[in-house]
Amino acid sequence: MWPWDHVAVAYLAYAAYTRVRGRRPSDAAALAVFATALAPDVIDKPLSWWLAVLPSGRSLGHSLFTCAAVVAAAGVLQARTRIAGLTPAVTVGYLSHLLGDVAYPLVTDGELRVGFLLWPLVPAAPGEVSSAFGHLGELFAAFLAYLATPAGVAYLLADLLLLVVALTVWISDGAPGTRWIRSSDDNRRG
Repeated sequence: MWPWDHVAVAYLAYAAYTRVRGRRPSDAAALAVFATALAPDVIDKPLSWWLAVLPSGRSLGHSLFTCAAVVAAAGVLQARTRIAGLTPAVTVGYLSHLLGDVAYPLVTDGELRVGFLLWPLVPAAPGEVSSAFGHLGELFAAFLAYLATPAGVAYLLADLLLLVVALTVWISDGAPGTRWIRSSDDNRRG
């Protein structure tokens, strides 16, 4: 999945969770969802593609073991700071990323890939380590080729619909997370 898709799916899932509980996402929770929806890639891609410290762009950050540690840390932080909804926001954000990375190749290639979820118990797939720019170029070229197919056009339309729905829900929730950004800007000007 692309980064914006991870954020959209995570926000929609968390917004649904809060609505079931009769609430709306808070600023802190929305920012936690956004950050943790991107966290596995922010951990793995630079450490694998740029620094060659990890064996794959889906290893440490994409492991369920790391997810469990991050969620536990969020629980401790929530207990100490009393930030409401932090642990569920982190859980939904992180898990939605992992589920998205399982769903994407299943939808686009018909291939179920789940081994990365148990890294390091299941080694990273061979051949996934490459230079950042070379690999990004390969991914982009493959994506453009896919978009030229009927399935790719359907995917693109579904993706656009996902983004529009997520943006609409986020705006209807009062654009949570932006108040902190705006107040931070006001403090720098003042």
